Amino acid sequence: MSALSEALKPYIGMESHTDTACDVVERGAVRRYAQAIMNEDPIFSVDCENNKRYGGPVTPPFFPTHLFRRPFGVPDPIQNNAHDPDFDGIVAATISGLPELEPLKGYALLNGGSELEFYRYPLHGETISMKSRYADIVEKQTSKGLIILVVIESEYRNENNDLLIRVRRTQIRRK
Repeated sequence: MSALSEALKPYIGMESHTDTACDVVERGAVRRYAQAIMNEDPIFSVDCENNKRYGGPVTPPFFPTHLFRRPFGVPDPIQNNAHDPDFDGIVAATISGLPELEPLKGYALLNGGSELEFYRYPLHGETISMKSRYADIVEKQTSKGLIILVVIESEYRNENNDLLIRVRRTQIRRK
């Protein structure tokens, strides 16, 4: 086991605070998302036979994963660092609310993929919260050198604490 593995071990299982989206699920945002994914099914916009069993208009299944944005009045981290030549644009850890992995400072970040488990459609008007945790951190030796796989698991819930979606994102970190 390497010194890097030992330094990363304490992060595994670490959880974020529960973050609530700055906006409730609203019709305009659902419309823009549905148009972007090219699926304007009436289930997303009006009361109809196909959404009656859910209680009315719902969102596309993975909409909550795109609901967390910077609220009005909060500084933009990209703009705040625009004149820092060492800033690489990585703000992924802050999006999930998890602390930065200090031993991996300076490591490049690549998207290693996502797994999504869908439990329930969110309804228009619901408030969505997210909580994340470092599920696993693993070193792998490849033909190109050492990589670190960081798995972040996030749960999205409504105001009644109903589980909507569970997402497992894998980050590939390398020097």
